[in-house]
Amino acid sequence: MKNLIENTVEFVKEKLEGAEAGHDWFHIERVWKLSKKIAETEECNREVVELAALLHDIADPKFHNGDETIALKVSREFLESQNASEDVVEKVLFIIKNISFKNRGEVPKDLPIELKIVQDADRIDAIGAIGIGRTFNFGGFKNNLMYDPNIAPKLNMSKDEYKKSNGTTINHFYEKLLLLKDLMNTEKGKEIAEERHDFMMKFLDQFYKEWNVD
Repeated sequence: MKNLIENTVEFVKEKLEGAEAGHDWFHIERVWKLSKKIAETEECNREVVELAALLHDIADPKFHNGDETIALKVSREFLESQNASEDVVEKVLFIIKNISFKNRGEVPKDLPIELKIVQDADRIDAIGAIGIGRTFNFGGFKNNLMYDPNIAPKLNMSKDEYKKSNGTTINHFYEKLLLLKDLMNTEKGKEIAEERHDFMMKFLDQFYKEWNVD
C-alpha cells in the first residue's frame, strides 16, 4: 500500500502543477489529511480512502469544459499502471464519480463509508477560513463580482444551472458553502464542519458591516 500511495502522491503533484490555486496539490493534500483524520474514527478501507482523496480532483470538470469522464479515465489508467486490483479501482472510481456537490441529486443511496469520508473531507476544505480563501480565489479566477446587493443568491439550482452559474462570490456562500455543514456524513465531519461554519457566519457579518460602512 505504501508504494502505491507514494506513487499516487507524486503522480498527482505532477499532474496538477500550475493548477488554479483552489484546486491544486495543496487542496488535495488537505483533503488527504482530513480523510485520514476522519478514517481513524470509522471502519473503512484505508487504501481506498487515501487513493480516492488523492485522485478526486485529478481532472476537475470545471476546468475541462464540464467533462466528467476525464478524471475517471486518467485515474483508471494510473491505478492499472500501478497494478491496483480491479476491486480497488472500481471503488476509487465510484467515489470520484459521486463525490461532487453538484451531483448530489444523482448519487445512489446506501453510499460506502469510504465515499462518505472523502466527501466530508472535500466539503470541509470548502468551508472555514480555507473555504473563504478558495471561494474568493476562484471568483477572481472567473472574474466574478465580489458582491452586488441587487443580485440575489440562486437557491435550489439544477446541476446544469449550477455548472453555468456566474453569480457573485458572496452569493456562493448561500448557494453552496453554508449548506455543507448539514450535508456531512460522519460524526467527525460534522464536528469539524460546525466550527468552520461558525467562522464563515462571523466573516459574513463582518463583510456586510464593512460593505455598508457601518
